[in-house]
Amino acid sequence: QQALHSGGENSLSLKYARGELTTVEFLQELGQQCFEIANICVPLNSFLTNLIRSEMIKQLPIMAEAIQCIRAEGLKIALLSNSFQLPNGESFLPLDQKHFDVVVEAYREGKCKPDPHIYKLCLERLDVQPQESIFLDNSSQNLKAAAQLGIKTVKVDDLEVAFKELETYLGFPLKGFVPYTRSVRPTMEIPKDSLQKYLENVFSDQATGSLTLRQFVCGQSAQTYFVKFGDRSLVLKKELPDSLLPSAPAVGREYRVLKALSEAGVPVPTVLALCEDRSILGTPFYLMEHCAGHVYRDASLPTLLPNQRRAIYAAMSEVLSKIHSTDLRAARLQDSGDHGNYIQQQVDTWTKQYRAMETHIIPAMERLIEWLPLHFPESQKTTAVHGNFRLDNLIFHPKRPEVLAVLGWKFSILGDPISDLANNCMAYFLPPQFDPMKGLAKYDLRHLGVPTAEEYCQKYCGHMGMELPENWNFYMAFAFFRLAAMLQGLYKHSLAGEEPNHTGPALQSLSILLLSPGRSARGKSCLEHAEFVADLAWDFAIKEGFRVFDSLSIAKPFAKHYSTWARQGPFLSRSYSTWTRPGTVPVPAVPLIASFSSLLGVAQGLYCKLARILDVQWSFLISQPRCTPRPVLEKKVRPLPS
Repeated sequence: QQALHSGGENSLSLKYARGELTTVEFLQELGQQCFEIANICVPLNSFLTNLIRSEMIKQLPIMAEAIQCIRAEGLKIALLSNSFQLPNGESFLPLDQKHFDVVVEAYREGKCKPDPHIYKLCLERLDVQPQESIFLDNSSQNLKAAAQLGIKTVKVDDLEVAFKELETYLGFPLKGFVPYTRSVRPTMEIPKDSLQKYLENVFSDQATGSLTLRQFVCGQSAQTYFVKFGDRSLVLKKELPDSLLPSAPAVGREYRVLKALSEAGVPVPTVLALCEDRSILGTPFYLMEHCAGHVYRDASLPTLLPNQRRAIYAAMSEVLSKIHSTDLRAARLQDSGDHGNYIQQQVDTWTKQYRAMETHIIPAMERLIEWLPLHFPESQKTTAVHGNFRLDNLIFHPKRPEVLAVLGWKFSILGDPISDLANNCMAYFLPPQFDPMKGLAKYDLRHLGVPTAEEYCQKYCGHMGMELPENWNFYMAFAFFRLAAMLQGLYKHSLAGEEPNHTGPALQSLSILLLSPGRSARGKSCLEHAEFVADLAWDFAIKEGFRVFDSLSIAKPFAKHYSTWARQGPFLSRSYSTWTRPGTVPVPAVPLIASFSSLLGVAQGLYCKLARILDVQWSFLISQPRCTPRPVLEKKVRPLPS
């Protein structure tokens, strides 16, 4: 100890930690100083071997669980350590670095605790202020330096005691972690005594014991909780008094849909009981078995290999087709909704929702609200639809590409199955940085092993024994229109301070800094996301217009072709394509139709439809304030001669 720490800032331990000494140099100087102090040779060959043996570097379970609980609340954690470099060049750290947002090591930075500069460096990389952070350490000297910067501190003599103090600061427990859950928000607590009595009545003597509650981090139209009751792991889904989102069916109806789909062979959570007695928890709720597995939040599947990614996407398309192939009569779902006008109802519902949440004019939304009703599909197939089918609503087996359960049935109804497919494909056209849904727009899909949007849809259509409809772009425009309306709703609620809370400031342990995410940017990002998605929806509307032009062109062999499939472009690039078919020749600008009287029968009807399309699009081009039209649109779209 004396040899290691004597010398203050120039002590062997600090010089080694700062990377000023190699391992060989450190051991040589340590041996020399030990000889000078004790006047005997001290064997140091086993010094590092004993220090890094498995018993010394094993992460404590209590620490690992605390870190998981903290990150589940949306807080950041940094590892700030005076650790050193091992002889093989690797870092000596007794913690799993993947659990931290930022890792700052003394030997890499050339600075050690308690040097104020290393604290400031850590705060800077986390992008937080000192007063937003909490620092844990077992050294009084290190804690004093942090406190002088304005950082709250916790002394770690006993880890259990230190975590109790940290829980007081943070306002949530650091035990009982369950994947994809967080502590129950104060505004969403439920009466545990009433719930315990209900569970005892439902399960009789099958399950007794203490009751533990956690809240799932996803979902806004209902409150969803993880319930640990005795040996049972359950999920409780409870209706909100009022929902942020429209068309979210009552949990009673959702319970019956899940029960029917389960009996039809669709992988859904096993439902156990429905309670519509409001006196117990205030609103109706139902119970289902907890399904343990893996949920992929990132469409690029970064932790998997290419062949594994292909298998995941194949499994996803297969389960979507299984939902849409459900025999409605056999499942007793034929009366669960109207047949044939799903898209019309959805556009009307989301238009009303958008108007109710509107805070300012989004030009693309104004165009879409007029454009969508003019382009409703002439015929719609009716099947069971999920309503929000996407990768992160699926629970996969942890070791194989098998969908164990489909989640998120709050929008389930009878409807047009292509709307589910379009919703599922939105990730292809969104950038990786898009927080609400991390997309694939910048990736080389071939390299990743992920099928393209066209290949994915072909896989789905193969399962269904059908072809993709020609008006696919309409469905994509509708899907993004709906998403934009949702994001606008979240923005409106954020202005009123009604967004979900992320409790507390932050932490730093033995080397840990943990901080709350920036909340001021949440509302602004929702607004920016809504505007971006609305523009993307309008791009698909324009592509659909080009498709209509292409299909109506008389000189078909000379027509220019506009691809249905969007290129994978950068974040703010437009997604329409102007590639020509091989062998086609651009035609000079000439009148498309000589006169209306020259047309007969069906052609006159098509002409009238096209005229209505042009009337709407042209009104946007000449309106005030007018948006700058794209050059392609100005060049190619002209009023037809009367």
